[in-house]
Amino acid sequence: MTVQSKLSHVFSYESWIHAVSGAAGGCIAMSTFYPLDTVRSRLQLEDPEKNGEARSTVKVLKEIILNEGVRSLYRGLAPVLQSLCISNFVYFYTFHCLKAIAVESNSKSKQSALLDLLLGSVAGIINVLTTTPFWVVNTRLRMRDIAGTSSEVNKFYTSLFSGLQYIARTEGVRGLWSGTVPSLILVSNPALQFMMYEMLKRNVVSFTGNEISSFGYFIIGALAKAFATVLTYPLQLVQTKQRHRTSKSSEDKLSAKAKDIGMIEMMISILKFQGFKGLFRGLEAKILQTVLTAALMFTAYEKIAMLVGTLLKRTPNTVN
Repeated sequence: MTVQSKLSHVFSYESWIHAVSGAAGGCIAMSTFYPLDTVRSRLQLEDPEKNGEARSTVKVLKEIILNEGVRSLYRGLAPVLQSLCISNFVYFYTFHCLKAIAVESNSKSKQSALLDLLLGSVAGIINVLTTTPFWVVNTRLRMRDIAGTSSEVNKFYTSLFSGLQYIARTEGVRGLWSGTVPSLILVSNPALQFMMYEMLKRNVVSFTGNEISSFGYFIIGALAKAFATVLTYPLQLVQTKQRHRTSKSSEDKLSAKAKDIGMIEMMISILKFQGFKGLFRGLEAKILQTVLTAALMFTAYEKIAMLVGTLLKRTPNTVN
C-alpha cells in the first residue's frame, strides 16, 4: 500500500462520519444515564470503614437527592460531555482509520475478531495518551463539595480548563496524567467491547440475513459492554482512586494514599483493607451505567452514521 493510499484512509470521509457519529452517540448516552455515573464515582471513592457495608445504587441515589438535591446528580456533566466528545472522536476515528488500512492491506482481515481486538487496543492507547488529563479533571470536578473535600481546593475546579490549569501548576505533568498506567491497561476494555460488539453483530447478520433493528443494536451493545466491564472492573476502581489522588480531597485512606503508591500496591491495599469485595465496590452502579450508556451509544452511533451517509448520498460501511 502506498503512502498516498494510507493517507486517503486517514483523512477519509467514512472515518470522519464514524468519529462524529461516535462522539454524538456517546454524548447522547452519557447525558441520559449520567446520574448512574455519579453514583458509581461516589461508591468507588467512599471509605468502607466509615460507611460500613457497600450501599446499593438506589440508596445512594436517594441520599444524594435528599441531602444535596437533584442537581448534584448532574454535577460536572458539561466537562464530562466535552471530554467524552473528544475521547470518542479520537477513538472512533483512529479505530476506523486503522481498520480501513488493515483491510486494504489484507482482505482476509475483515472478518478477524483478533484484528479488531488489536486495532481497538492501539486506538485505545492513542486515546488514553491524548485525553487522560480531561478525565483526571472530570473525576475531581464530580467530587467537589462532598463531605470531606477541601473548599480551598474545590474553588479551582470550576471548569475543565481551570482544572487543567490548576493541576498543571500544582502537580505538573505527572498530575495531569494520574492513573495513566491502569488506563493503558484498561484499553483492553473498549478493545474487548468492540471485539465482542463486532463479533455479535456479524453473527446476528449472518444468522438472520436481515438488517439489525435499533433494539438489536441496543442489546448487542449492552452484552458487549457487560462482558468488557466485568473483566476489567478492578482496574477501573484503581484508576478512579488514582485520578482523585490528594490527601485534602477525601477521607478515604486509599484515595489519600493513591498519590504515593502504584497500581499493584493500590490493589494489594484494597485487598488488605477491604477484601476481595473491595475490588468490585460500586460494580452494580458501574454495570448499570456503562451497559446502558454503551447500548444507547452504539444504537445512536449506528443510526447517526446511516442517517448522515444517506443524507449525503454516500452511506459509509458501519462496524462489521
